[in-house]
Amino acid sequence: MKTLKFKFYSHKRNRYLKRSINAAGVIYNHCIALHKRYYRMWNKHLNYAKLQAHIAKLRNRFEFWQSVGSQAVQDICQRIEKAYQLFFKHNKKGVRPPGFKKVRRYKSFTLKQAGYKFLGGNRVKIGSRVYQYWNSREIEGKVKTLTIKRTPLGELFMVIVVSCKVAPLGETPRPHFALDNGNEPEIKFTTGKIAGFDFGLKTFLTCSEGFNIESPLFLKQSLNDIKIASRQHSKKLSGSSNRERARKNLVRKHEDVVNHRRDWFWKLALSLTAKFDVLCFETLNLKGMQRLWGGKIGDLAFREFLEILEWVALKKGKQVVYIDPWYPSSKTCSCCGHVLGYLDLSIRRWRCPGCQSENDRDKNASLNIKRVGSSTLGVGDIRQSQTAISV
Repeated sequence: MKTLKFKFYSHKRNRYLKRSINAAGVIYNHCIALHKRYYRMWNKHLNYAKLQAHIAKLRNRFEFWQSVGSQAVQDICQRIEKAYQLFFKHNKKGVRPPGFKKVRRYKSFTLKQAGYKFLGGNRVKIGSRVYQYWNSREIEGKVKTLTIKRTPLGELFMVIVVSCKVAPLGETPRPHFALDNGNEPEIKFTTGKIAGFDFGLKTFLTCSEGFNIESPLFLKQSLNDIKIASRQHSKKLSGSSNRERARKNLVRKHEDVVNHRRDWFWKLALSLTAKFDVLCFETLNLKGMQRLWGGKIGDLAFREFLEILEWVALKKGKQVVYIDPWYPSSKTCSCCGHVLGYLDLSIRRWRCPGCQSENDRDKNASLNIKRVGSSTLGVGDIRQSQTAISV
């Protein structure tokens, strides 16, 4: 499966899509109200089939609801059902049941088999109206779903999920996407190099090959501008056009941070995959790190970078390997293998009691990650890597 994203042209007819998103938000809130009322009366969970049948009858009564396709209404019911099932399964872990959403902040609706038709070029027919979009790439494969999304700025995007025939990718790596061809992607050893990388708070990546990559910390750089824009927004009269203008200005500041960070991630991923054939990382507990260091982890965005790196590596025939999160990479000496009993986070350099070598915490961890990650490769992969190195 592959996801493609296209932006709609700005046109006055786009108001019909925005009206459909608002109608989807009204239907969503009505379904949540029905769930709460049903549980209050019968002390039971409302069945998905009953909810869908009831909404289908109500949809014929209200003309405003009919602006949303029948399959989009089914998708709304399925979203709510999935959210409740996750709540029943993980409620002890703090997962909350789905709640009401403001209609003006409701984001999207999804069409599956029907309700849309591509007319060629950059035109698509949704419902009874034709819309134009920026056709930045060709749509290859069978379209499974089409989602219309609205950003906080009011811009509209079309997100398409395309299916491709792909063989299983195996255990390592486990990407969230697949290639377009019908064969299992093969690892292409072009440089014959394997590298280990250690994430850090002060240094974004520490490579086992002797160089560090510093994070620009885009949110920290733009924090003053965001504070000024937020202060200006809070001073405007609620409901006025000036407040709406200030809100859009604040949203643009946040979008600039996201776009700059994503652009840097893509360039970094392309650079690393050009230098190395196999890239080894340690599996991180991002939720625990978020609780400890808060906004710093959000600004570094490790998970987003790994998703981009996996995609680039898969397209270029490279491999991303993850080691066990419980492996003591920082406490193990990369020279002799001695493992310390305890190593505080404040200690950045330590001397090994076994071989008396002085180890830098991050560099030592990257070397251990490289050693353990390379040991998890298959025999065929190792032979190909050795052949590439000898050549």
